Amino acid sequence: MPSRTPTALWAQRFTRSPASKTSLQDQIRQMLVAAVLDGQLPPDVALPSSRDLADQLGVARNTVVLAYQMLVEEGYLISRERSGHFVNPEMQRGLPHVSGTAQLAPSAGEEDTEHRPVWRQRIAHPPSQQRNIVKPANWQHYEYPFIYGQFDQSLFPTNDWRECCMKALSIMEIRNWAPDLIERDDESLIQQIRTRVLPRRGVFAKPEEIIITNGCQQALYLIADLLCDEDTTVGFENPGYPDARNIFENRNAQLLSLPVDSNGLAPEALEGELARCDYLYVTPSHQCPSTATMPLERRRALLESAQRHDFVIVEDDYESENTFSGTPHPALKSLDTADRVIYVGSLSKTFAPGLRLGYVVGPSELIRELRALRRLMVRHPVGYVQRAFATFLALGHHDALLRRLAHAYRERSQALMAALDRHLPEARYVPITGGASSWVQGPAWLDAERLATDAQAVGVLIEPGNVFFMNDDAQARRYFRMGFSAIATEKIEPGVRALAQCVHAQQRNA
Repeated sequence: MPSRTPTALWAQRFTRSPASKTSLQDQIRQMLVAAVLDGQLPPDVALPSSRDLADQLGVARNTVVLAYQMLVEEGYLISRERSGHFVNPEMQRGLPHVSGTAQLAPSAGEEDTEHRPVWRQRIAHPPSQQRNIVKPANWQHYEYPFIYGQFDQSLFPTNDWRECCMKALSIMEIRNWAPDLIERDDESLIQQIRTRVLPRRGVFAKPEEIIITNGCQQALYLIADLLCDEDTTVGFENPGYPDARNIFENRNAQLLSLPVDSNGLAPEALEGELARCDYLYVTPSHQCPSTATMPLERRRALLESAQRHDFVIVEDDYESENTFSGTPHPALKSLDTADRVIYVGSLSKTFAPGLRLGYVVGPSELIRELRALRRLMVRHPVGYVQRAFATFLALGHHDALLRRLAHAYRERSQALMAALDRHLPEARYVPITGGASSWVQGPAWLDAERLATDAQAVGVLIEPGNVFFMNDDAQARRYFRMGFSAIATEKIEPGVRALAQCVHAQQRNA
């Protein structure tokens, strides 16, 4: 007769966490699955009765019964009438520790350190050494999170998104997204982008001129990987988007610093520099990080310069949907008549950044090569997410969300500007007309990196601005960015007040 595991074993393994969002039933299932797959239970061993295990764990007997039933259905356990539940030997077949004892890694003294590769010599350009925007992983635990691009649960359309996910899980829909799409994208999402998203920006494209990506990050990496090498010169806004800068540098491109003013890039003033470019990366809708919007005259001048000097523009349509006027600014791509603009957009930035959905619009010849390159990386973005988001767009949920966000962000931006005027009158900022952040210039003596550290100690998170500049000098260190996508309106004024106290303390100690 198979031996039965001592119930006390499970009481020691089970950690009941009141704060956990996982149900007790699922916690018990996870505990049992781990014990089976880790080889801590011999094959065919008998588990405690549901009553005994429930008593030891301090849970209802039905909770254990349901957990056992689910594990029987999944094949981890076998139910034998009048005998109980037993570990299914088939689940451990082929595991290296079926006897119940896991194989041990060699001890530290047994490691062959002499012949191990020296990775720092093999990695020519370590990405981890690049200057990046840094945000605390536990930012939600801070009282005043003035950080950009994060998720606000109070604005998330939970019921609408759940509805679209459930529709995508129907039998008819599963057959559309479950197969390997190889180089293809979800046709319904491409159609929604063509008919719902792009026309608002004045852009019209054929299906073969659009590719879906894992967010704008992958879109930019694909473009840089395909088009750039050590002989490529890329014009880049300064200050500008650090991740884009790092991507182009990672592909060994030569970056040419192009200053921006209150209206973004000034093509007429930069004619000589633009003539040296093969490509130009630009964020005309809301310049990153200054939030400046490029006027229509400059957009036309930039396109004329691209034709005159034979360079291609990579337009990152940064925050184009987050405009308080209700009418998005025309995209550069909408004015392009000569295929001089590669258009990069995001579907998830304003919705849920964790979904990672972006897209590229460009000539079909370019998109075909981007698809072939994407196949080497990830094949395609998750088909299920593509189909669910296509439904989200088709049912009008995305448009309704944008309207709610515009109202909330307008309210928050007004509260932020009023608080800065009241508590930090010595600071200057770009008036907020859209987007979800404010670019702040402090006094000449301010060290924003030190300010961010001091503010974090009192629960205030801001983003030092020096990382946005190509050169980390004294001028760059006086800037910082304050996002308001993830902070409630009523928290903004007290948060700025606390930040101002840190600024004034730095001034006294300067």
